[in-house]
Amino acid sequence: MEVLQLDVSGRPQSWISAKEAAVIYASDGVAWTLGDAFYVLRGGMQRCTGLQSRIEVHPIIAVRGAIPSRAWRQAPALSNPKLFSRDRLVCAYCGGHFHADDLTREHIVPTSRGGHDTWMNCITACRNCNGRKGNRLPEEAHMSLLYLPYVPSLHEDMILRGRRILADQMEFLLASVPRNSRLRAMA
Repeated sequence: MEVLQLDVSGRPQSWISAKEAAVIYASDGVAWTLGDAFYVLRGGMQRCTGLQSRIEVHPIIAVRGAIPSRAWRQAPALSNPKLFSRDRLVCAYCGGHFHADDLTREHIVPTSRGGHDTWMNCITACRNCNGRKGNRLPEEAHMSLLYLPYVPSLHEDMILRGRRILADQMEFLLASVPRNSRLRAMA
């Protein structure tokens, strides 16, 4: 399980391991936490008290101090797994629901015709539809888009990046996701 690391103002920064979070706890770097502890690390015995040291790790931690975050000023990185998740594994042309292995990154304006590899020019397509469209624009191929592309917000990006997101983490992230986001239907 991973921990959602926030800055002190509550902006998501990254997913970190429970052991990485324990280092932040041990160095008194945690400003506040959310959710019930889900992981306990046990250490050695304290000489004065005879008690075993332990750190309880929460699913969401806010880290003290300023953490530089250039990510808040730019679009999230585009990858096929995130693109397919954004589009809910649905082909934008035929509307079929597919396994990720049967999907492709489709450029609405082909790169060979000046299209860019960006969130706003890429959609999910099944291999059959992608091959049928080929190097043409959708209207030239007489294919229409069933949904429009969009750039995910950074809260959406954290959901798209998360492998196994705990309920507390999902609730926190969804609170800042636009109401019309396709990711709301996934949760």
